[in-house]
Amino acid sequence: MHSNASDQATHDGPTPLRATATDALKIVVVGGFGVGKTTMVGSVSEIRPLSTEEVMTQAGVGVDDPSGVRQKTTTTAAFDFGRITLTDDTVLYLFGAPGQERFWFLWDQLFSGSLGAVVLVDTRRIEDSWYAIDRLEHHRMPFVVAVNRFGPGPDAARVREALSLSDGVPLVECDARDRESAKSVLIRLVEHLRHLYVPSPAQEGTP
Repeated sequence: MHSNASDQATHDGPTPLRATATDALKIVVVGGFGVGKTTMVGSVSEIRPLSTEEVMTQAGVGVDDPSGVRQKTTTTAAFDFGRITLTDDTVLYLFGAPGQERFWFLWDQLFSGSLGAVVLVDTRRIEDSWYAIDRLEHHRMPFVVAVNRFGPGPDAARVREALSLSDGVPLVECDARDRESAKSVLIRLVEHLRHLYVPSPAQEGTP
């Protein structure tokens, strides 16, 4: 994935949408509560991300489960939104879906029109990723799984086994805080989509 937007760009000032942009692509980032979806969207977006992060209050006690993410003080109440310019005429829009069960009803709407998805996984709470994978498979939407490493944990083979991933689903590791690492996940997704939808020379020659 090559971006015409400067990789040195920050979110300090606006980056206007190019007047030549005519095509828009959409990718959704999903996963459990507190896994790093907001962080990933923010790290790669060329604009200051639109975020619906709200401070967690006592109202969420007994509703949201903060175990494993004790340091988390905010939560996404709707979705996160970011943008990456790919070429003069093509832009990529990123949507980060809320992880709490009470907001899962929004996911089907966010999936609409999406090319594919990234499932972020925290190895401390692998089971939180099952629902995201189930919904993507239900929608028959291509996805890659990205392990957001917060520290030592099971290796990729054990994560794949725990999530019952088929060999056809790419599994990568990343640091959602790091721009280049997060970009590499999106590149892997684009490569996966190309493999699924763009016929190889051998396939094109098959009658």
